[in-house]
Amino acid sequence: MDFKLILESSYREMLRRYIEDSSEAALYQGQMFSRKSIKQQISPEEIISIHCKVLKDLYPDIREEILASFDFLIEFMMNYGLAYQELQSLRDKQVEIKSEIEVAASIQENLLETPIPKHAEVDIGAISIPAKKINGDFYRFVEDESSISIAIADVIGKGIPAALCMSMIKYAMDNIPKYRDNPNDVLAILNRVVESNLDSSMFITMFYGVYDFIKHSFTYAAAGHEQGFYYNASSQSFEDLKTRGMVLGVEQNITYEQYERKVKSGDIIVLLSDGVTESKTEKGFIERSVITDFIQTYMHLSAQEMVENVYRQIERLQNYEIRDDFTLIIVKRV
Repeated sequence: MDFKLILESSYREMLRRYIEDSSEAALYQGQMFSRKSIKQQISPEEIISIHCKVLKDLYPDIREEILASFDFLIEFMMNYGLAYQELQSLRDKQVEIKSEIEVAASIQENLLETPIPKHAEVDIGAISIPAKKINGDFYRFVEDESSISIAIADVIGKGIPAALCMSMIKYAMDNIPKYRDNPNDVLAILNRVVESNLDSSMFITMFYGVYDFIKHSFTYAAAGHEQGFYYNASSQSFEDLKTRGMVLGVEQNITYEQYERKVKSGDIIVLLSDGVTESKTEKGFIERSVITDFIQTYMHLSAQEMVENVYRQIERLQNYEIRDDFTLIIVKRV
């Protein structure tokens, strides 16, 4: 027998019993038929149509206006059902995208993981906190017997494309070891890689430096990256690490200027992304002097404790809502 006929007959009896004596048993039986109706793919509109027909059978004198209202309800429920399905589809897609982003973030973390070097000559601290799941900032250390290479970069763009860009930069860096001691050459090579492989709407800013343990010098170059700071221990003052250079990926053949500084005992090199300098409070962007004041406050601590404390202070200034990826590196000559 057709399930719809069974449902109509049973629905008539359940509705009659409920109207006459508010039967709890009728409600329970209705729950059972609801589950069966779902399995039989009976739509809500069909249930309303059955309800309307049963009412007319039970109450032949029912006003036509009341019955007409159920026609309106059927149309309303059909539109509601379509809208609900669309919403569910969007939610399912959001869950799927969220899952993919979490996987991408985990892969990115594993691919770009770089141990912070431990060395008797320098104390190094680093922190990189993404504003969202995927980090658009990148830093990397490469150490050999006489030096440490330090790279910090920021993709102009976010999300999974940014993560892919950073992976490309990381592997490109790993394949140019013979140029590693010349930051200007490193940036020139990476610029050609980025320009050849990235969409024209994506660019990367980058700072690349080499700390030489033997000469105690810091040689560096930058590609449109945020200026860092240099702390002179003898004068107890900060100054900007001035640089020049076009961002990576704009033109194929670009040369970069290279700079060198002698690093004395107690001197500090501070490298950062614009997520640090462009931290925003209710009063606007923080001054660069606020960052150096925080660094000076925690100068008695280890480099790692310094970067962590500076991050906490800036996070507090922003009401614990980081709006951009935050990366800070401190290199202090012991």
